[in-house]
Amino acid sequence: MEITPRSKIADVLNNFPELEEEIIRAAPPFENLRNPVLRRTVARLATLEQAARIGGINVLEFVNRLRREVGQPELAGGAASAVLNEFPQASSDDPPWVQGQPQVVVDGNELLMRGEVPLDRVNELLDGLAPGQFILLITNFEPQPMIEALKKQNRRLYHKVDGQNPARHLTYIGL
Repeated sequence: MEITPRSKIADVLNNFPELEEEIIRAAPPFENLRNPVLRRTVARLATLEQAARIGGINVLEFVNRLRREVGQPELAGGAASAVLNEFPQASSDDPPWVQGQPQVVVDGNELLMRGEVPLDRVNELLDGLAPGQFILLITNFEPQPMIEALKKQNRRLYHKVDGQNPARHLTYIGL
């Protein structure tokens, strides 16, 4: 089995059980993988890409770390570009500070489905945000209360509807 961002965690663990600790270390909420009942449900649905996002780490780096552990070559070139191109690109109408790849992408819908507060996760991630970098929050609604809370913290903010998918809202958050 080849490990890719789209690989289901269950498939990865069935083929490479030794990767369980590495996945949990990268995305602590996946601690539930140790519970056999939850493992059968969560791991069957979640992909490595989702685990990386939940863990607040770069998808490609996470997947390549797992690939190295099992002796698979790192994704590079076209495969790497395909992963990075999944994130919406900023347009020339967007502010210059949101150009390039986000340091972290947060799936706000997924956090809400798990009963978590996206603002809490974003605030945690802001502590580790590198200068000049930004977080991209993706939701299916305009997160107005969160935007207001971040404005009160004097954070850099930019919100727009994704031109490729009008049901997707993109909120860029910087220091």
